[in-house]
Amino acid sequence: MNGKSGLRRLVGAGFSLTLVSAGLGIISTAPAALAATTGPCDIYATGGTPCVAAHSTTRALYGSYNGPLYQVRRSSDNTTRDIGVLSAGGTADAAAQDSFCASTSCLITIIYDQSGRNNRLTQAPPGGFSGPAPGGWDNLADAKAAPITIGGQKAYGVYISPGTGYRNNNTNGVATGDQPEGIYAVVDGSHYNQWCCFDYGNAQTNNLADSPAIMETVYFGANKQWGYGAGNGPWIMADLEWGLFSGVNAGYNNIAPINHRFVTAIVKGEPNHWAIRGGNAQSGALTTYFDGARPSGYHPMKKEGAILLGIGGDNSITGTGTFYEGVLTSGYPSAATENAVQANIAGAGYAVSGAQPNAMLVGGQSGRCVDVPNGSTTNGTQVQLWDCWGGAMQRWTYTSGKQLQVYGSKCLDANGQGRTNGTQVIIWDCNGQANQQWDLNSNGTITGVQSGLCLDASGLGTANGTKIHLWTCHGGTNQQWSRRG
Repeated sequence: MNGKSGLRRLVGAGFSLTLVSAGLGIISTAPAALAATTGPCDIYATGGTPCVAAHSTTRALYGSYNGPLYQVRRSSDNTTRDIGVLSAGGTADAAAQDSFCASTSCLITIIYDQSGRNNRLTQAPPGGFSGPAPGGWDNLADAKAAPITIGGQKAYGVYISPGTGYRNNNTNGVATGDQPEGIYAVVDGSHYNQWCCFDYGNAQTNNLADSPAIMETVYFGANKQWGYGAGNGPWIMADLEWGLFSGVNAGYNNIAPINHRFVTAIVKGEPNHWAIRGGNAQSGALTTYFDGARPSGYHPMKKEGAILLGIGGDNSITGTGTFYEGVLTSGYPSAATENAVQANIAGAGYAVSGAQPNAMLVGGQSGRCVDVPNGSTTNGTQVQLWDCWGGAMQRWTYTSGKQLQVYGSKCLDANGQGRTNGTQVIIWDCNGQANQQWDLNSNGTITGVQSGLCLDASGLGTANGTKIHLWTCHGGTNQQWSRRG
């Protein structure tokens, strides 16, 4: 793959693998079980491609790491708290967040870098596009919006809705120019859209799209504006600036979509050579989707070494996704190293927490989804039925507080705390009140905790635009809902 020949042996971090190249084939021993205290960055280091940035809100990425994973700020008094791990090399202390953020909302203000290089991620500033926060900065992620479990322990991901983004333009040790690097991210395979750009990786330092080849990031989504693959997506692609790429060709390359609930997404590059790999973050091996030369105009690369999450290099802010963990490495990782990292990720035990996060609510009678009209974020907007297509305005997370949350900050709400038939069901800022609490029942109905009434498609309607309101529960199919990833 690299044009190198001879025999290379990689031993360490609990695995042993022998590669014989120059056309002689591949001989391998089965990986030994990784120790519980081995993290992905330990594996990369053993493979000669150490992490230069390591971000996660769910677990330690080094076996010895015992510091903070991320910081949250609560709205009630604007104080902050670092959220660490339960033990060295372990999973996030989600209970600390739950206690600190009880009865109030919290935002993720810092995602710490576990590599020791202080390549932390914070609120992204404006660039070619401005964010929705004051001064054109991007929004911060709702800390409660993406609950999952990992290794049987509760944790939270970074829920990116349009307008949310993180960045660091002053990094240490990240690849620049045509230097080799590897990038992986574990993301929610059911939370994406077709816009630009839910990215993680290496970006330009001036936040402007002023040249090609100044970026190298993992992209996950179904965007077809530039590069794309087979079917309708989503795909793992690379954002290299002035284009998303699914292979050597601008535009279409025949790569398969990937739609596991948790996805391992990999992009790596070296001089005039790069690859896309991916797999199910819960089990199984990686698939190589592309391995070959750089696209025309992208050799040599001119990477600038900033790091971003959830946005494009010019601060494009229309992407959607959920991030759990990811790293950037120094050097081009071998397939053997990445395979061992994938085994470690699968062994970590990512799983859905209770009701499926970021799921569409599909009407039993209509087959259409509960939708916020036109993607509005305005308090008081009444929800409706619409064709299911997976946009952020159709993604609802059922929280531990019995809220149905959309966009990471708005909740399904009984208008005016109404308890009578016909009460409009709207979105409103999440506030923890009983008119924003819902029971998801085994018979498919969704009932308001305060009213006892059912979520109902008005007038037995099935057409796009049918309004959703509360009504006395009667068991009809216009009151039955299923969750779809």
